[in-house]
Amino acid sequence: MTSRISIARPQSSNYNPDPHGLSNSRPSTGYRAANPDDPIEKLRAISKQVEDSIEIYAQPLKPHLPAIGRFMIVVTFLEDALRILTQWGDQIWYLQQHRHFPWGLSHLFLLINVVVMLGASGAVILKRYTEYSVAGLLGVVVIQGFGYGLIFDLTFFLRNLSVIGGLFMVFSDSMITRKKLFAGLPTLSETDRRKYFLLAGRVLLIFLFLGFIIQGTWSIARVLVSVVGLAACVMVAVGFKAKWSAAFLVFVLSIFNVFANNWWSVPSAHPQRDFLKYDFFQTLSIVGGLILLVNMGPGGLSVDEKKKNY
Repeated sequence: MTSRISIARPQSSNYNPDPHGLSNSRPSTGYRAANPDDPIEKLRAISKQVEDSIEIYAQPLKPHLPAIGRFMIVVTFLEDALRILTQWGDQIWYLQQHRHFPWGLSHLFLLINVVVMLGASGAVILKRYTEYSVAGLLGVVVIQGFGYGLIFDLTFFLRNLSVIGGLFMVFSDSMITRKKLFAGLPTLSETDRRKYFLLAGRVLLIFLFLGFIIQGTWSIARVLVSVVGLAACVMVAVGFKAKWSAAFLVFVLSIFNVFANNWWSVPSAHPQRDFLKYDFFQTLSIVGGLILLVNMGPGGLSVDEKKKNY
């Protein structure tokens, strides 16, 4: 059996442990790893866990989120078209007696609304001619506001701003590159247009919750929900933890919608039923816009995107 003998090599006084200068010669800056007991670090860890959980549990649904979101956004227009058709006589009477529409104009007004809402909603669901469909539905929102005299009603105004935000999210989700219309003139790229529409959609989506805050009777639970919800709305608007805050608002608004706008529990002859039904489907549309935000992310003009670059 052989033995291994280690021989110590004598070192000179000018021995250099790094003769080639490959090591980091800079002095220590005293930087320490993040303290796990720091409350801010704990909050970041919890936030990361929540985001990871959302990603995991939403994974089976993720391929279907765009279709679900688009359908929910236009469901209020489909319900409105069906209501006009089933209450045609009442609608004509209201427009002629209270809005002083001439006989032919009242019929034409309702017919245009029904055709545009059904056609454009179907196109949005099928993801066809999205730009024209969104423009048509935006036109319906505006002309109905003036036609029914609700344009200056604060609740109607805030709700419809949120519906418009949802339509902007649809447009961003289905962005189509346009050909240059005028040679030589500067045009926005598809990426730039998408960023601006996502920003506008995020900001407009939160107006429904602002309408919820300023109306109704106050209670401790309402104050708590309003404070937390308002914080989530601000996070959505600036694009900070946007997916997490949008998912939270989807959860809160869905529960609120079921309990506050439960139109199915009201007798069909009661006039309140139609108002609750209208609010219910409008809230569904805004939830659809938030679902698209969860799927797409906040876009380039957001805190989340800036944090990736720095």
